[in-house]
Amino acid sequence: MNKLNPSIKHHTYVGVFISLWIYFFTFYIKPFNGPSFTDSLWWEFLSIGFSLITFISYFISILFQDSIYNQFYKWNIFLETLIIVLFLFLNLLFTYLYYKSPFLNGILTFSEFSNATFKSAIIFTPILLFARRFTLKLLPKEIKKTEEKVLTIKGEYKLDILKILKSDLVCISKSQNYIEIFFLENGVLKSKLIRSSLKKIKKDLFFLIQVHRSHLINPQHFKSWKNQNVILLTQIEIPVSKSYKKNILPL
Repeated sequence: MNKLNPSIKHHTYVGVFISLWIYFFTFYIKPFNGPSFTDSLWWEFLSIGFSLITFISYFISILFQDSIYNQFYKWNIFLETLIIVLFLFLNLLFTYLYYKSPFLNGILTFSEFSNATFKSAIIFTPILLFARRFTLKLLPKEIKKTEEKVLTIKGEYKLDILKILKSDLVCISKSQNYIEIFFLENGVLKSKLIRSSLKKIKKDLFFLIQVHRSHLINPQHFKSWKNQNVILLTQIEIPVSKSYKKNILPL
């Protein structure tokens, strides 16, 4: 999957869906031997625990996914596979620890448990991929909401404040003890000086990409390369240093 719906809310719905699927699958299919196939209470606790762990494991994975996406603003099959593998690993590890806890006292070794749940994973993974792909149908609405997000950029002084739409922020440059913020206002490029550091801004606005020790850019406004050392943004050119070039090559 080369596209991603970056909404944590939408992926939380996916987490709820797959955790419910795990509950019903575990309780009714019973993919491995329990203390007794007639001990429904044991399977009930096991299924509830596995369901909750599945949700937690997926939520941890989408937080990691969010961090990656906000850094690169790109998605590809490799990153999609990485997130799926991370989720499956966390889920396997945590469910096994729960299974072996004194509360359940499971008898299988980790190797036996992994083998027993492997067939379930073969069935489960395509369902997860389908659910993640389904969220792409909600992507246009989510992009619109993201673009309309209002950023509040504050400096060291009380009057050092600028509120703009995230989609209007073009880039931020260092100017001695100040930063110069370049943004669009009614389609016209404007700028404002605020007393702050580029390091602080980069920490606060983590979606920005550093292309030079003195410049951060909003990847939404990247247009093209003018030459090997300069890029074209919306109504402005920015130099790119060799040490930061790798940050912008994926764009």
